[in-house]
Amino acid sequence: MADPATYRPSVGSIPTEPGVYRFFDAFGNVIYVGKAKNLRSRLNSYFADPQSLHFRTQTMVRTAARVDWTVVANELEALQLEYTWIQQFDPRFNVKYRDDKSYPWLAVTWSEEYPRVFVGRGAKKRGTRYFGPFGQAWAIRETVDLLLRVFPMRSCTQGVFRNARAAGRPCLLGDIGKCSAPCVGRVSADEHREIVARFMAFMSGNTTGVIGELEREMYQASADLNFEKAAVLRDSLAALEKAKERNSVVMSDATRADVVGFADDGQQVAVQVFHVHDGRIAGERGWVADRADDRDLTELLDAFLLQLYSDGEAPVPPLVLSSVEAEKSLEVLLSERRGGPVQIKVPLRGDKRVLLDTVVRNAELALRQQQTRRATDLTTRNTALTEVAEALGLEEAPLRIECYDISHTMGSEVVGSMVVFEDALAKKSEYRRFIIKSFEGSNDVAAMAEVLRRRLGRLLDERLVDDGEGPLLVDPTTGAPRKFAYAPGLIVVDGGLPQVNAAAGVLGELGLADEIALCGLAKRLEEVWLPGEEYPVILPRASEGLYLLQRVRDEAHRFAISHHRDRRAKSMVSSTLDSIPGLGELRRKALLAHFGSLRKLRAATVDEIAQVPGFGPRLAAAVAAAVSETGGEAVNLTTGEVTDL
Repeated sequence: MADPATYRPSVGSIPTEPGVYRFFDAFGNVIYVGKAKNLRSRLNSYFADPQSLHFRTQTMVRTAARVDWTVVANELEALQLEYTWIQQFDPRFNVKYRDDKSYPWLAVTWSEEYPRVFVGRGAKKRGTRYFGPFGQAWAIRETVDLLLRVFPMRSCTQGVFRNARAAGRPCLLGDIGKCSAPCVGRVSADEHREIVARFMAFMSGNTTGVIGELEREMYQASADLNFEKAAVLRDSLAALEKAKERNSVVMSDATRADVVGFADDGQQVAVQVFHVHDGRIAGERGWVADRADDRDLTELLDAFLLQLYSDGEAPVPPLVLSSVEAEKSLEVLLSERRGGPVQIKVPLRGDKRVLLDTVVRNAELALRQQQTRRATDLTTRNTALTEVAEALGLEEAPLRIECYDISHTMGSEVVGSMVVFEDALAKKSEYRRFIIKSFEGSNDVAAMAEVLRRRLGRLLDERLVDDGEGPLLVDPTTGAPRKFAYAPGLIVVDGGLPQVNAAAGVLGELGLADEIALCGLAKRLEEVWLPGEEYPVILPRASEGLYLLQRVRDEAHRFAISHHRDRRAKSMVSSTLDSIPGLGELRRKALLAHFGSLRKLRAATVDEIAQVPGFGPRLAAAVAAAVSETGGEAVNLTTGEVTDL
């Protein structure tokens, strides 16, 4: 790989105007295209300390052999030129959004003499009208089956159509009324095209117009005493209403918009899009992409929307609701493509905000599913363990990893957590919680030392139980593993060098320093600290080893926080109710079961409290007086969740 210093332009030669830049490899291939409001500022950032760059950016600048740039008049021209060059050169280091699954389209072959409807996937073809994409193929197939009763258009393949025409006999769909049978001349080509046009109008969101037209035809048939036709139209209206109900109204007005939500974990970014027509969700789609660099989500939104609306992939709507702020130049460019005004907004309230939150949740779920697939893949797990072993200088991969974290509130209710990962998968049956009462105050280092001393002390105690062939690892009566009998291959502490040194002191004190590896993971810069080392180990940001350590650390943090909240809630409840004379354990449980939270208990009257089984007027008055004197926080007595009042 090349040294970036060998091709770095002199600072004074780079203009400060907006423009587009390209990185080339040694063979002259474009490997990255980007835009900038200030070319000098942006390009200088690529030649900073390599350790401060995103891992993928480090790889890109070391793969490149030269960089050039083109100055443009404004940000809009920069956006246009960047998109054009990305389409032309397909640079391998630019973000490429890939579908997290294949989505079906509803297609109508409008260019054919007798258009047909079908559900399909894959590339689009010229002359075919597409609707969607849709979340589930079965759902849109059921909708089409329902609509064919109302709009009996052709849905057969070209071969079936030719065979029916040659035989002079329609297929089953023609016999049961789900096709107007143009193959045998029951309707002309123009009449059939009119049926197809009404079908497409309904699918495009013009449901009110189509339903109104059928209602007028039904009433006219009834007035003409053609009750058979009126009954058919009545059934058609019922089918349309049922099909219409499949897509619930998500906006009160007849809005046509695309709703875009982002989820980002620093290594990957997930995007979800809901297409809304006439206030209803007409389709949805999702993508997951690897992070290419540290660019903010605003720049990623630019690239994503340009890709989404390229080459007729999706029509540009008049409104785009996004969870990310967009640049004004993007609105201008999309307006030119649409031939009309386009607004990109971040809604803050109302039904639009509710829908946007739903889209963001879907993006978060897609990202979580991608993370789960990544975490459970055998090859990925092996890679992660190997990378951790190499980074920490271990002779073999740590098959059992234990991680510890401390949680407290201003030094009160101090608890510790221990989580276990075996073969890079969480083993929740081995999780343990620790209550720390040996000291008061906020001292994470001392608390970490106590937790490890207790855990590793139990390990040494378990080793004393010997069956003659070595330490007994399994309980002979139950067959279950002994709780603390297994030594970890690696201990991870949540924190930096102080926590690591405290843990190393405990390992040395118990004579386990040469047996068990140790490291700490600091949250701020995701640095891996080793005992006695002045500088941390920096794992590549996109490495599987770092991703595994992050998952272990985050799980320990979650487990510690949940334990702390439970104890804090119980402590608050006990301090409030235990001091009431005559309120025993059974009555306290009945009170908590009846009201559920301290907030509801405070709001209750004496008469309402007296309705709880076992409570009389005097005890109810004592409870009301006690809880009315407390305040500041509300506790859900079922979940332990604490919120400010």
